[in-house]
Amino acid sequence: MNIVKTLRNTLFRWQQKLLFSLLRTRRIGTDADELQPDLSRPVVYAVLNESLAERLVIDREVQQLGWPSPHLQRLQNQLPAKPFFSIYRRSRAPFRRQLTPVVSRELIKMADWVSADAQRDIQIVPVRVFWGKAPEKEQSFLRIWLQISGILGGRLVTLMAILLNGRNTYVHFSKPFSLRDLYEDNQSAEKLARKAARMLRVHNRQVTASVLGPDLSHRRTLVHQIPNKPLVLKAIEEEAQSKNISKDKARQRALKYADEIASNISYTNVRFLDVLLTWVWNKIYDGVSVHNLNTLRDVSKDNEIIYVPCHRSHIDYLLLSYVLYHNGLQLPHIAAGINLNMPVAGPILRRGGAFFMRRTFRDNKLYAAVFDEYLHSVFSGGYATEYFVEGGRSRTGRTLTPKAGMLGMTLRSYLRDSRKPIIFMPVYTGYEKVFEANSYLGELRGAAKKKESLLGVLGTLRAFKRSFGKVNVTFGRPIELNAFLDQQQPGWREQDYSDCEYRPDWAPVVVDKLANQVVTGINAAASVNPINLLALSILSAPRQAMDEQQLVQQMEAYRDLLAANPYTDITVLPEGQGQEWLHYAEKLDSVSRSKHPLGDLIQTSDRQAVILTYYRNNVLHLLALPSLLACLFVNNQRYTAAQVQNIVQQLYPYLQAELFLHWQAEELATEVQQWLDIMVQRGYLLLNDKGYHSTPSSSNEHAFLQGLADNVMQTLQRYYLTLSVLRSRQACTLSTASLEEQCTLLAQRISLLYGINAPEFFDKSLFRTLIQQLLKQGVLQHNDDQLCHSDQLEPLAQMLEALLDGGLRQSILRSLV
Repeated sequence: MNIVKTLRNTLFRWQQKLLFSLLRTRRIGTDADELQPDLSRPVVYAVLNESLAERLVIDREVQQLGWPSPHLQRLQNQLPAKPFFSIYRRSRAPFRRQLTPVVSRELIKMADWVSADAQRDIQIVPVRVFWGKAPEKEQSFLRIWLQISGILGGRLVTLMAILLNGRNTYVHFSKPFSLRDLYEDNQSAEKLARKAARMLRVHNRQVTASVLGPDLSHRRTLVHQIPNKPLVLKAIEEEAQSKNISKDKARQRALKYADEIASNISYTNVRFLDVLLTWVWNKIYDGVSVHNLNTLRDVSKDNEIIYVPCHRSHIDYLLLSYVLYHNGLQLPHIAAGINLNMPVAGPILRRGGAFFMRRTFRDNKLYAAVFDEYLHSVFSGGYATEYFVEGGRSRTGRTLTPKAGMLGMTLRSYLRDSRKPIIFMPVYTGYEKVFEANSYLGELRGAAKKKESLLGVLGTLRAFKRSFGKVNVTFGRPIELNAFLDQQQPGWREQDYSDCEYRPDWAPVVVDKLANQVVTGINAAASVNPINLLALSILSAPRQAMDEQQLVQQMEAYRDLLAANPYTDITVLPEGQGQEWLHYAEKLDSVSRSKHPLGDLIQTSDRQAVILTYYRNNVLHLLALPSLLACLFVNNQRYTAAQVQNIVQQLYPYLQAELFLHWQAEELATEVQQWLDIMVQRGYLLLNDKGYHSTPSSSNEHAFLQGLADNVMQTLQRYYLTLSVLRSRQACTLSTASLEEQCTLLAQRISLLYGINAPEFFDKSLFRTLIQQLLKQGVLQHNDDQLCHSDQLEPLAQMLEALLDGGLRQSILRSLV
């Protein structure tokens, strides 16, 4: 390198060092593992427009990725053109946003070099630098204006952006693409360059929408527009007539509702929450692992994303926003219950993206119209959104039966304006120790649910002294609303829904199916952690106590079983071995140890046992089929493959409805056979000419089979209990409500007699789900307000009798006398 190049390199490095004294960068976009280009071919970088500061930043980030420095490649003439080229030319006038699309001379040189030889290729990596990635509008106009300074003007504006926002700089790398792949025979270099530039501009628009989101109108403007919308105006007129008030007063009421609902995302508040939550996560968690993020990145570029996470804790929505923010994705507007709009915490949540909704507004048409209109403005504006289809938090750890209200409002909005495709993104959050465990325990034992308050929030600060383990956040398989509607309601696009106020007759059925698919998608994204494995193992033991080595072996056996036939291709299993998991669980106070000369015993208190049912229920659906199969064989019964398939086919619809299992009826036989083969391979079942049967009851394999069966056995016991109540009554003498009540009371009694520590055993909502499925399967029919059972009831009851413990069956029957 000659003296001139040496001086240029020295100057470049000093400029880079000075710049990074003002910056703190974070790399976002495609994961480094998937980003890796082929370094045997030249690599160049497409930027928004010419900027020395961006070249300095990209060069540093590229070297940290382990790639060759583009600056040195340029000095050493290793490339046919400069390693950076722009796709726009910014206005030379200060304070202007106009961008002029250009086909860079550097890009034309590259296209000419590639065109000249069929063996040549250049990889282009699109890169964006965000000087302060604000997800939405905030109150400091200057900072917002400078956040995307790259399109606003010259060097002075960029310098101001670096000085004010530089500590929060994001560098977005996208997957490299081949210039050779765009080349067509006899294509000119100029045409090839224009094609590449056009593709890069489309990609840039997608990245901008994904990272920053669309521009957000000032909150006050948005709120004041809502009462002027046609559907709200109609509701205002109806409110004035029904309440005998003036239209002005009804309009003021609508305005008040809109102000109560609307979020007010503030970048200042988001930065404050970022700092606060980073401290909180580091204080109480051992780490947050994110899975399947690239699927989300792929679909977020040109779609409206609606996040539909499971709801296990108040931490859920804070954690999801934190994960999205730190991975360079647009922050969502989050539906929150009005109970969270409390002093201090409420305004912070609102400025973090929360919009508040009342628990019910069925009898308040004006509020419903305002809320519908606000949601429509959010959806049609292209903003990412988040809501919980389960409604409230799950106290038992199971995914709850979905409430279709928000999905129905989403569908109504989409029928009004379907230009921006909607993608539902299921999200599963797996905790090793849920924040509200103690309050859940009290509620499950009958204590009243505590109302959220500022004092309650302050009281949780005491929890910061304890560790809550690790958290897994898994993004599921996206659900495309267009494809779903095409399948469920062909021709939906050709209809006009304005006369029915976008509430077509087919909507309720379709929304219910969509709700079921969403929660099934949440369960399909489940992750497994050591506490889940511990709960599955120890809760099946007598008195919830096990020999240490036996417990370790059983935890590893569950992990191996789940690995042998994963529930889905995104199922996450824990790393490490059983002994490590056990010590970790002791650290989290999930179990206790009793020293003994013949080997330590691991046991649980009553409190620990009930709390562990929560973590077992998180992943119960992953083992539902092998557990059901184990139930067939624990009493040394023998079945042929055809008999096994027949029993599973009859019981599966009830398990599917309760646990939201994803296999369809036509897939079930194959899945059952796969599990039978695996259980034979692992020695849990034996196969001979007469069929399948269990190993001897004295074997370790039979002990594991018994534990595996116990995971579903309580569910089958509930089914038998319900059918026994129906058998004990004359036909058509019970209503749905009275059947639910009698089953719940009987289950409570049985749980006390047999020491069943699982609160869901007498959960009324699960009995409700079962009754609905019995109706759907034709075992029950409605006769006016009474339930009548068909001749299918008796065979189903007899099938369950053959699988259950005789002592428990007799106890149920005696309780019905």
